[in-house]
Amino acid sequence: MDKLVIIPTYNEKENIERIMLKVLSLAGSYHILIVDDGSPDGTADIVRSLMEKYPNEVHMLERTGKLGLGTAYIAGFKWALRRDYEYIFEMDADFSHNPDDLLRLHQACVAGADVAVGSRYVSGGKLVNWPWDRKLISRGGAFYTKLITWMPVNDPTAGFICYRREVLKAIPLSDVQFVGYAFQIEMKYRAWKLGFKIKEVPITFVDRKEGTSKMTSGIIHEAMFGVWKMRGFTHKRSN
Repeated sequence: MDKLVIIPTYNEKENIERIMLKVLSLAGSYHILIVDDGSPDGTADIVRSLMEKYPNEVHMLERTGKLGLGTAYIAGFKWALRRDYEYIFEMDADFSHNPDDLLRLHQACVAGADVAVGSRYVSGGKLVNWPWDRKLISRGGAFYTKLITWMPVNDPTAGFICYRREVLKAIPLSDVQFVGYAFQIEMKYRAWKLGFKIKEVPITFVDRKEGTSKMTSGIIHEAMFGVWKMRGFTHKRSN
């Protein structure tokens, strides 16, 4: 077992089968872990049907209620580490991340990066179909985060990522505090402070066409104030 793509879901029945089949079609044998937070729309039922067809490649963690993006990924990371996956990916279910770019993120880690980030805000990166206010919030948040943390990452809230196993083993996952966009910042910040190499890979991010955005004012608030708290974190590699 080499590569695992973690996809958190809540009400993604419009997208989930297509995104999973696309990932499974990629060269290199990518496995999938769905972390579903009790989707009432039947998302988990669709996943279960694919688990029957792909029993070795498709897996699912079912949770009760919306527990937050960050906790979904932490649960997925721990699941992956117990099963000795070497490259562990984060990806959205809604095709805002192009599954073909998993190959490029993986290659960046093979070539020497510890964390490969699918970035909208490096040369070659693009945003498609986002309204101006979302662009303003996202770009402003990226600048604000860099200003406060000094972390040399242009797209700190990006959620399309490949981690080498050693990174997730070194970060004390049970100590990660945030659940929304601040979770994405915190994971990169912890990896950077521990001395891991972060490489940004340009991607085209396309706003979702099916389903509903999970963005809330609470997520934005958490990110704005969370970056100040991160500066007080202590950083020591866990065994």
